[in-house]
Amino acid sequence: MNIYVGNLPKTITEEAVRNLFAEHGEVAEVKLIKDQYSGELRGFGFVEMPAKADALKAIQEVNGTEIDGRSLIVNEARPRKERSGGHRSGGGGGNRSRSW
Repeated sequence: MNIYVGNLPKTITEEAVRNLFAEHGEVAEVKLIKDQYSGELRGFGFVEMPAKADALKAIQEVNGTEIDGRSLIVNEARPRKERSGGHRSGGGGGNRSRSW
């Protein structure tokens, strides 16, 4: 089961998040999301736990836990939406004929 973890301090490590969730069951993967330009943590990430029962227990137990003065937001991750690429609507440009 994929779990969303938000409001993480920017100084936290994947190992610290893994240890936090490992208290409730097996952790298959931890992925903290970083800014693609600065490399700084964006304050959220995902934890994959193979056993759904363990994952649900972890969500219940870890949600609201305070780390470095920040209260964690933990819930089941929603499926990622596909982003449509290419065309952007709005904005100027283009070949517009003017009738004045």
